[in-house]
Amino acid sequence: MSNVTYLDLNKNCAALVNGVPTQYGYRPSLAAGITFVSLFSIVAIAHIGQSTWTRTWWAYVFALGALTEIIGWIGRLWSAVCPYNDSAFLMQISTLIIAPTFFTAGIYIILGRLISLQGPHTSPITPKWYLWIFCTCDVVSLVVQAAGGGLASDASSTRGGDTKPGTDVMVAGILFQMASIAIFTILAINFLVKVRKDVFPRRLKALVIGTSISVIMIFVRSVYRCVELLQGWDGFLITHEGYFLVLDGALMVVAGGVFVFVNPGWLLPGFKGSGEVGMQLEYLEDRGLKDSVDGDGWSRREE
Repeated sequence: MSNVTYLDLNKNCAALVNGVPTQYGYRPSLAAGITFVSLFSIVAIAHIGQSTWTRTWWAYVFALGALTEIIGWIGRLWSAVCPYNDSAFLMQISTLIIAPTFFTAGIYIILGRLISLQGPHTSPITPKWYLWIFCTCDVVSLVVQAAGGGLASDASSTRGGDTKPGTDVMVAGILFQMASIAIFTILAINFLVKVRKDVFPRRLKALVIGTSISVIMIFVRSVYRCVELLQGWDGFLITHEGYFLVLDGALMVVAGGVFVFVNPGWLLPGFKGSGEVGMQLEYLEDRGLKDSVDGDGWSRREE
């Protein structure tokens, strides 16, 4: 097949041609695309509804993550019909690589809120710093991964193009995200160790369990994507769709979907007042304690 014909395939919606490989190494499953678009749509709608109802505005990050996943899976749906189309490939690779970043942003905020409720003895840094440090890491990771995805996609759509520079950038972004998650996990474990003897309302235990599940899903997915990309664009993992469906798609449904059932808007205190003080006061009522709250958002028990 001539180079002109190959480029025509990439720019148009051509049917699969025997002997002409797609950028995926396979033709994406139409059924899988429909399934994941449907699942992430349910997750997105649920998060938008719950965040609006509980007025937990920061929790919209979970909906943003699900919406980003939807865009990516629509791209794969497009690729199922037009397997060689460049725009469809770029659409899915640039969005699906960064979508978990929104989920991790919400997770970082949750731990900061829990630490604010339990007190300064549970963390080496203040709750406000969780937002600044880890969300900044998320933004950096997001930008790096998106840039790498764009470079790799452009190279893969050009015959003889070198995808290694873009792939290396994507891997760097994922590794940075994994390092951020690892540090966060250490701090989360430290928090759990410190509060093991404290009074801890049942609803917050459910939130901690759900958050732990989400973190595990995101970390496993990040490991998979790193190995996948390090193998190269013609490697075993990246050219076998089943691994992607389970180790990316399914894990991200769980990572974002778990907060539909243990939603921070319902489980974190905060409906009897505004801001951190209101959240603290409701939490103290749950614990049967009389506390005061200082200006840094820490609770201090009144003896």
